[in-house]
Amino acid sequence: MTTMDQIVSLNREMEMSETDTFTERRYRQFVRYLPPGTQNVLDVGCSTGRGGAVMKAAVPSLRITGLDCLPERVAGLDASIYDATVCGLTNAIPLPSDRFDAIVAGEFIEHLPPDQVYPALCEFFRLLKLRGVLLLTTPNPDYIKNKLDRTSVLGSAHISQHYIGNIRRRLRDVGYSGVVIRGSGRVSSILGELFPLRSIYGSYFVKATKW
Repeated sequence: MTTMDQIVSLNREMEMSETDTFTERRYRQFVRYLPPGTQNVLDVGCSTGRGGAVMKAAVPSLRITGLDCLPERVAGLDASIYDATVCGLTNAIPLPSDRFDAIVAGEFIEHLPPDQVYPALCEFFRLLKLRGVLLLTTPNPDYIKNKLDRTSVLGSAHISQHYIGNIRRRLRDVGYSGVVIRGSGRVSSILGELFPLRSIYGSYFVKATKW
C-alpha cells in the first residue's frame, strides 16, 4: 500500500505540474462544463493555483477551495482566488458532505494508487451537492502515440492508469450518472474534443453527475 509520505514524495518530484503549458486550457474546458449557477468548487490537485486563477477569471463569483497533498503548494495559494484550502489526500477529505456544486480534478487521478481510486471517487460523491458534477481529465492509456512509441502513461508520479471503459464503470458503481467522455490534451486544440477516434487524444475529459 502506498503511504501518504510516498505520495507526497512522488508528487514533489514531479515539478511539471507547476509549469505544464496546457493547464490553463484544461481549466477553460472545465469552466465550459460547470452547471449553471455554480458557486462552490473544489479544485483537487490544485498545485500552485494556476487553474483556479483561470476559473476565477472566467466566473468571478466562484468560491473555490483548493486541495493538494503538498503543504508548500497549499501555503502559497492566492487568497484572492481560493476562499479555503485543504492539505491532504482524497480518501478522507475533512470537509462536510453536500458542499460543492462542482469538483474539478485535472490530471489528478493517475497520481492515486489503484487501491485509493474508489475511495477518492466516493469522497467526491459525498462532497457534491445533488446534481453537482465531477469534472476530471487523465492521460489516455490507449493513446496511439504511446502505443507506437512503446511507452506508458505509468511512471514517475503516475502510479495508476485509467481506460475509458473502466473509469465509466467505476463512476457508475459509485452512483454517478450521465457520464460524458470527451477528448482533452494538446490534440484537442487542433481537432476539438469530439473527434470520434478516442485513441488520438493523449488525455481525455470526463463529466459525471451526482444524480
